[in-house]
Amino acid sequence: MTFIEKLNQKEFWVNAFKVAIPFFIFVTIISLLINNWSDVFTGNFNKVAVENFNDGKWMQFWSYKIIFSVGYGIYMANKNMK
Repeated sequence: MTFIEKLNQKEFWVNAFKVAIPFFIFVTIISLLINNWSDVFTGNFNKVAVENFNDGKWMQFWSYKIIFSVGYGIYMANKNMK
């Protein structure tokens, strides 16, 4: 079955998002810990928000993770479906 044929199946998208959603959560948590390790563990969430989300930074923060997670989910679903 070709990749295009798989894209038209509902099962493909269900499998893709079963992988993408947990991966998205994992990538987000790891990213916040890497960028703001001490602030997260001291509970200084205002500084975490300023560095990652304020002044339009939230678009870049979330867009890369969403695109990467959906791409990884599609890759894994394509790889595992026959």
